[in-house]
Amino acid sequence: MTNTIREDIKQIIKFSIYLILEVSIFFLITKTIGGIRIPNFETAFIIIILLSLVNAILWPILSYFSLRFIVLTLGFGTFLIDGMLLYIISLFIPNVYIEGISLFSIPLLIGLISSLVSLILNIDDDASYYHIILEKEMKVIHSKSAGKEGFIFLEIDGLSYSTLKKALDNEDMPTLSRWLEETHKLTEWETDLSSQTSSSQAGILHGNNNNIPAFRWVEKSNNNRIISSNGIDNSKLIEKRISNGKGLLSNNGASRSNLFSGDAKDHILTFSKFYNSSSIKSNSWYYLYSKPYVITRILILFIFDIIMELLSRIRHLFKNIQPRIKWRGLAYYIARAGSNVFMREATTFTIIGDIFAGQYNVIYATYMGYDEIAHHSGVEDYDAFYALRQIDKQFKRLEKAIEKSNRDYKIIVLSDHGQSKGFTFKEKFGISLNDLVKDLLPKNISIHSILHSNDDHFREKYSLKPYVEENIEKIDKRITNRIDNTKEKIDNTIDNTFERIDNNIDINFSNSWDRIVDLKNKAKDSEYFEKLRSENGFLNSDEPFSVRLNNISNELNLNIKFSNKTTVSDDIAQTIVLSSGNLGLIYFTDWSSRMTYEQIEDAFPRLLNGLAHHEGIGFIMVKSDIYDTIVLSNDDVFYLDREEYYGNHFLDKFGKNIIKKLKRTDKFGHVPDILVNSEYDMDNDEVYAFEELIGSHGGAGGNQQYPFILYPNSWNLEEEILGAENVYKFFKREIEKSWDEK
Repeated sequence: MTNTIREDIKQIIKFSIYLILEVSIFFLITKTIGGIRIPNFETAFIIIILLSLVNAILWPILSYFSLRFIVLTLGFGTFLIDGMLLYIISLFIPNVYIEGISLFSIPLLIGLISSLVSLILNIDDDASYYHIILEKEMKVIHSKSAGKEGFIFLEIDGLSYSTLKKALDNEDMPTLSRWLEETHKLTEWETDLSSQTSSSQAGILHGNNNNIPAFRWVEKSNNNRIISSNGIDNSKLIEKRISNGKGLLSNNGASRSNLFSGDAKDHILTFSKFYNSSSIKSNSWYYLYSKPYVITRILILFIFDIIMELLSRIRHLFKNIQPRIKWRGLAYYIARAGSNVFMREATTFTIIGDIFAGQYNVIYATYMGYDEIAHHSGVEDYDAFYALRQIDKQFKRLEKAIEKSNRDYKIIVLSDHGQSKGFTFKEKFGISLNDLVKDLLPKNISIHSILHSNDDHFREKYSLKPYVEENIEKIDKRITNRIDNTKEKIDNTIDNTFERIDNNIDINFSNSWDRIVDLKNKAKDSEYFEKLRSENGFLNSDEPFSVRLNNISNELNLNIKFSNKTTVSDDIAQTIVLSSGNLGLIYFTDWSSRMTYEQIEDAFPRLLNGLAHHEGIGFIMVKSDIYDTIVLSNDDVFYLDREEYYGNHFLDKFGKNIIKKLKRTDKFGHVPDILVNSEYDMDNDEVYAFEELIGSHGGAGGNQQYPFILYPNSWNLEEEILGAENVYKFFKREIEKSWDEK
């Protein structure tokens, strides 16, 4: 007996079992619910057979013409259509009737039974009759040859090079392992300082991630607006800023489940284009809904993933797995299943449709399930590797589709960043970043903070917007009523701190900090500032800032005096504290531009020293009028512009390119007044997220900075890649080279 015959017999047996189970379960359940009457088992069998035949004949046509309706109803419109077909069938069968809500619920029930039995028997959904018919239809519709090979970029959100290697060694990703042995190469690349999706995808898809300092930030020049990368309106705004029309997908490309579009003409489930009507009109939805009960298959998997999350919580609790999030919340059940099941399945189905259509030159898609689970269960937890196994199965499905299609597609797999493990900052040190800042500031200063997950892809869309709007409303109202008066008060108070200046310095200033800048640039006073620069301990003193300046002035017998009077009253300085993994951003919103070290020290003498000396803080970065930009850690100082240390080389642990990253970020327009990065424990390979996440990314330290690229053997990569913009350049170069050779 040949293998083909044996396989055919196996399929016939599977189908027979499938049919008997489906009819039996259907008949038993209909006996317990109202709205439908079926006299006996034989009639139930006839109904299932007839409905299957009608669907087989009519569904490809019905789904094509009702596609917009099905998409708008998230797939549930298929059950209304099937309910109409079931009603028509019932008219021709004696003693059978169906009415009311059963016209919707019975097709849903049949779909759930069919999908559950298919999953139990491991029946290949992609080999179904409906998909075979659709493959032929799409090949005919798009029969014109593209004449050049296409490229499919598959991003595994949040997977580091190190964790990928472990997954390969553990045989959790057999498809990728086989590709690596036969057709692909694997390399590591390094992110920018902001090791998170918006920065990386902006660089990879558009070649420009300038002025994206973190996942969310404050724009002082824009009425202190809080920008959040996965807010639908904000992602649209960000893409408008970064796009020049030459994105990775600009040459007849397609975007699937991404944050930005890469200038693709066709986009589905892309945040920056979410409200664009063309997303609903895309024919790529057709493959997702090419089978009448595909939504029930997703529902079954969705429920199973919720059960997996429940078991994960129980396992973590009883095994006392550490670190552990004590309470992940009820909403996370939906957030996890949404990203790990719905988005995964929808992405795969639509790409398969794209492959058979063969009309797009470049396709880029994101699989976000691993990232979501790793945040909450752990970077290398059983759940995380389970998510990777499921993603690997999707890659195998795509590979099979390419083998059956009329166009040659090359697959590239990559990640936008990694994740670093560790206890949360609050759990490790008993205080949140927000509360730490609050303790170090004078009392009665208003602090607005957002310190929750930046990667709950579904939850934040709904929860962040009203929070941000509420804060913006408060800030805008306060700014409208007081900002002009506040600035005048600050300037007047600062001016009053100067008791006198040497008569031979002929300057008339409206702002006293301009005096420092001017004095710094005058040759005759250069001795004063050279002394300031050489006195490295000056930055670590607990004395008021003005006293420190006066001590240096007295040593040099200069006639420059500063008052030790605080320049800012408690009710003036409003603060916003944001986080992006283990990267914190602190903004003082009553200053219209970036505050300097001198201004912060004069207004809040305990703040910088308190942050720099906290055991959970790796370093802070702040701009100085005297020293230019400085990076502080405990009593150690790094002068960024001069690349000179005073004390220990505390930045070395954050990677060989950390100085380049800090310099680049320092030039951004919306860099915070104080940039804070958590400590990195090299021995345990841990960072401490300012959010309540045990797997985090967004700053420096550990594997979050080191994602991967798995690319075709024919591609040439000789240099190390630093920064997402250089990933874009690498991809563009190889794509264009391939097309030029055709």
